[in-house]
Amino acid sequence: MGPEIRTAAPAHATGAVLFVPVEEIAPDERFRLRPEGEVSVLASSIGRLGQLEPVELRPLPGGEDGEPRWQLVAGFRRLAALRLLMREQVLARVHQSLSDEDAWAVALVQGLTGEPLAEAELLALRDRLAASGAAPWAAELVEEARLRAPLPAEVRERFYEFLEGPAPLGAAGAGEAEAEGEGEEPAGRGADPAGARGAAAREEVEEVSADDFARDLALRMSALNQDLATAYGAWKDLPAEGRRLLLVQARYVAELLPFLEDADR
Repeated sequence: MGPEIRTAAPAHATGAVLFVPVEEIAPDERFRLRPEGEVSVLASSIGRLGQLEPVELRPLPGGEDGEPRWQLVAGFRRLAALRLLMREQVLARVHQSLSDEDAWAVALVQGLTGEPLAEAELLALRDRLAASGAAPWAAELVEEARLRAPLPAEVRERFYEFLEGPAPLGAAGAGEAEAEGEGEEPAGRGADPAGARGAAAREEVEEVSADDFARDLALRMSALNQDLATAYGAWKDLPAEGRRLLLVQARYVAELLPFLEDADR
């Protein structure tokens, strides 16, 4: 026998999954977590594979006869993609009785415990929730989600510029030292302790061999790994901002690792 062809939507513990006319959903953005953005890729995926995940609906509070019946709780991008495809129906999980508190839980769960929002979106969401007084229990989840947020675009761009640019150690400094050496004043003509320290530092950098540099870097990374292991043991006790900064740096190293491995081949 071939695969079973579904003729009915599955039921869910908190509501039935069924097809709802798109026109019955109110243009209400109370539970929107992020800007809609570009949905053409999502629309293309739905066009090829169908709508795999239902949106979440509840009856529109204060709705009257002749007006849209449903309020969208989660799935704004999916609904926008379906509208782009000019679909007349949307697969939805319909919660016939859902309090504001539970609606916020449904709206926030994917953004805060699944695929994280970007940090700027999380900060905006944190301020919005604080200003409205809605879902006060979500404040800690927002901070936890910031720890998993993708790197900001500008940080990622600086990272790739670093990879494509000149060697950070020695190359630029050596050229500057040579240029400054051409115009140096004769010895003994005015004391310049700061300049002397700078010249000594450049000379020290130039004298470091590749073997010494690699050995020193390995020792420093070993010490850092020990500190990270200590931080892991006390992770819950660290401040949220400190954990976020540590994870930003750890992600930087993780993204650099494949390039280092490719260069080693």
